[in-house]
Amino acid sequence: MKATSISATTRRIAAGLACALLAACGAPGTDPGAPANAVEAPAALPAPSLIPRPRSLEPGDGMFVLSASTPLRASGEGAAVEAQRFAAYMQDTLGTGLSVSTDGADEGAIRFIVDPGFQTDSPEAYRLQVAPSGIELSAATPEGLFRGATTLWQLAATPGAAGRIPALRIDDAPRFAWRGLMLDSARHFQSLDEIRKIIDTMALQKMNVFHWHLTDDQGWRIEIKRYPRLTEVGACRIPAGDGGKDPVTGEPRPYCGFYTQDQVREVVAYAAERHITVVPELDIPGHATAAIAAYPALGSIDTPLVPTSEWGVFPNLFNTDEDTMVFLENVLTEMIDLFPGRYVHIGGDEAVKDQWEASARVQADMRKAGVDDEMAMQGLMVERLEAFLAAHDKRLIGWDEILEAKLPDEATVMSWRGIEGGIEAARKGHDVVMAPVSDMYMDYLQTDSPDETPGRPATIPLQQVYAFDPVPAELDATQRKHILGLQATMFTEHTRFDERLEHNLFPRLAAVAETGWTPASEKDWSDFRQRLPLQLHRYDLLGIRYAKTPFQVQAKAEDDRAAGTATIRLSNPLDYELRYTTDGSEPSAASSLYDKPLDVGLPVELKAAAFFAGQPLATPQAFRFDAASLLVRTDEQLAVCPDAGRLLLRLEDDGPADGERAIFNVTIFYPCWQWNGADLDGIGALKVRLGRIPYYFQLAHDEPHRTFEPATGDHGELLVNGGGCDGERLATVPLPAAPAADGFVEVTVDLPAGTAGRQDLCIRATGDTRPEMWVLDRATLVPRAP
Repeated sequence: MKATSISATTRRIAAGLACALLAACGAPGTDPGAPANAVEAPAALPAPSLIPRPRSLEPGDGMFVLSASTPLRASGEGAAVEAQRFAAYMQDTLGTGLSVSTDGADEGAIRFIVDPGFQTDSPEAYRLQVAPSGIELSAATPEGLFRGATTLWQLAATPGAAGRIPALRIDDAPRFAWRGLMLDSARHFQSLDEIRKIIDTMALQKMNVFHWHLTDDQGWRIEIKRYPRLTEVGACRIPAGDGGKDPVTGEPRPYCGFYTQDQVREVVAYAAERHITVVPELDIPGHATAAIAAYPALGSIDTPLVPTSEWGVFPNLFNTDEDTMVFLENVLTEMIDLFPGRYVHIGGDEAVKDQWEASARVQADMRKAGVDDEMAMQGLMVERLEAFLAAHDKRLIGWDEILEAKLPDEATVMSWRGIEGGIEAARKGHDVVMAPVSDMYMDYLQTDSPDETPGRPATIPLQQVYAFDPVPAELDATQRKHILGLQATMFTEHTRFDERLEHNLFPRLAAVAETGWTPASEKDWSDFRQRLPLQLHRYDLLGIRYAKTPFQVQAKAEDDRAAGTATIRLSNPLDYELRYTTDGSEPSAASSLYDKPLDVGLPVELKAAAFFAGQPLATPQAFRFDAASLLVRTDEQLAVCPDAGRLLLRLEDDGPADGERAIFNVTIFYPCWQWNGADLDGIGALKVRLGRIPYYFQLAHDEPHRTFEPATGDHGELLVNGGGCDGERLATVPLPAAPAADGFVEVTVDLPAGTAGRQDLCIRATGDTRPEMWVLDRATLVPRAP
């Protein structure tokens, strides 16, 4: 599923939502059905709907009307720059041009004031006061002024407000100093335009740290002038399968990309203008394949390497030679010059030590250093780099594995394998950023919709992201002060398009932003859910292709084939109101409200949508259920077989080289699918449509968990069991050497005579899953011939 640009339907939905919220359509203060010369009282403005929710908001009386003629005054050091940036946002997103000046009357003006005497507990604090006579935004720093300007922009960007901003007073400041997003540009590369768009959207949600993952096994993405081969060799790889072949010539087609130092400076400056700090990551000692491919002397083995097209955990580590440490320091020297922020991330995660254990050179280095194990040797690397960074007035931060060795006191820990590493680090006196995989990884899917992008189908829904609190109850008051904040993490193995990146990040990043900024006592899921629809409108203004799946309807049917009936259950991931029709018409606010399962006769065509304030939140969806459709299950609808390894991934096909590809749900440790409770009465056969994709995973020490049923024929077999995988073998059908030209093969499995009743059908293909594996696309029950 590839997200599309803002559609006419999306714009219509946003416009309708605005009308509903303002209880008026057309021009503000007019009744569309009234005579042209009639004058109506202005429609009431909705309560301010801001994300993140401010610390304190007091409503006032009346409203301020903002227009292109509104003066924008600036006073204090840096205020004019922030006022100009606010004016640019207003022009670019709302088409409202504002002129900035440092003098003139205050009446009817918006005043931006930097006042060093402003009482605050944070440099990001601000006060926004809106009255019918004018607006005053004040802060002690330009940074605080910018945060307040984003609040004012959100108020102005309320759909249908037409420049009307409710009178109010907001006193606001962040809960945490670190409100971050990590973007992986190593696995898949993003354009500067896309990165700027992400930074803008972060800024307008008051996030302030952009952690940039620039080096990994699959690519080295930053120019280092002293070592040109890092990008000449390390920035290119050949994608797996058909994705790495030119569709015309069949020749290998590399996937390449890196950022020049001038481009890096451009990103850093763009972020700094929005008061976002960029934290670069140089991953050591693991995730180093691309660097070692460029300079083999850096590695721990003599085997030549290439930047890989596979995902997972690789054994390739930087060695521990002095020359390698000097290389890392030289790279950091150039990075320090590019990134003026306080922190530099050195990775430290998933460094499998097999190569070090087998390396005579590394073992000699360990004896010379007087350390007993490889993790302690990694600790010495971290200690040296920490001292090097400290000498350049930088602080080292790394993933929580760095806690497994002696850690310098000033090192900061980013806790990703849960919150336990963060708890340990805080108790030891280290600063901590909480980024647990369980709640903060945006490459995990957000719903179980079949329209989700490729990724990890262990879902992290919006509710779960919002519920996460980065301060563990186990810490005492002193230890809690070490929690700097939280960070969302976006690894991009499965994110081939920018549309997918935005789908994965939004709207979940809004929940991260609110947790990072809003006091814990002011957070409320129900209230956030009410404010979210207006944030979607703001995303539209910014061109953000946010995920529609949380706002869509899902439908599941349980059929009684003999009776010709079905029970249909509708749901929405965020529990918005559902309305539906069965007469072919589009659902509206007047359509039937879904409040219980629907018992229907077949066939039936059902259309449904999730609603807020009387308007659909996404394009209504159509579902048709008939005797034929209820005999089909896609891979998304089938269950994971019990004891199948449970590492379920949502993977896309390797071809075609460009454009859309088929997507499959598959457990990569043991590919197996189960149709639970399949009604086999009157069924004579099962048709299974299979695809075949490369097994592009490195599993390191998990490799022994990869299992499969051995093949007995040349190309393997399709196995179908009834009563689950340990039940009766219903059929064994030989598989072809390869799929057809379209990448698929359909296998017909004749079921034994007398097969009947409801059974759990277990479907597997035999044969080693390396280098390629069969994956199920859909299964279809075929009625027995009369």
